Amino acid sequence: MSGTQLSELEELLAWTNLPVPEVLLQLPSHQQLQVVTWANTLVNHKTEGFEDLYSAISMIVKFIPHFMVIPLMVEYIRPQIAAGVCRKMGVEQATGYANDLPLHYFSEVSKHIDAVMMAEILEKMKKNNVDRFVDYELEHYQSRMLEIAQHLNRHLLEIVAKHVTLPDYGADLAMNPYKEVIEKIRALQ
Repeated sequence: MSGTQLSELEELLAWTNLPVPEVLLQLPSHQQLQVVTWANTLVNHKTEGFEDLYSAISMIVKFIPHFMVIPLMVEYIRPQIAAGVCRKMGVEQATGYANDLPLHYFSEVSKHIDAVMMAEILEKMKKNNVDRFVDYELEHYQSRMLEIAQHLNRHLLEIVAKHVTLPDYGADLAMNPYKEVIEKIRALQ
């Protein structure tokens, strides 16, 4: 399989947080491409209308006070759906909710928001919430926090540097996808 097709297959399945099944990697490249095409069609068919739903929810919650929305969100809305709504809300409105969400739930939601938007949300959040989030993410999901850190401003990168203990990567650092941000963090420590 060519590198492009493999990355398409892996990218397609990455949202599941599951590894690519070995059997798919053993298929000839043209069959792997057929699997990718079929999976894209299946996902698009099964998620048709989700973007409209996310937009509708984001419009509705504008008119409901946070103290009512937050408990309902945590109790009844799965993090992946909440993330879709946040993407439709935009950074300003999503930040308001991010400041009020329980840390564990916000962490789960953040996994489904791209790193650039997460960095923008963190830059607008209250400092104590950012500290708690960064500390929690570094403890539980360090690579995801490093992915987000690539897009943080210097002030927030200093917060990451304050909380993180990076392992000694040695020669492996050159191959690490977070090499640049790791070097910036180390320079701030």
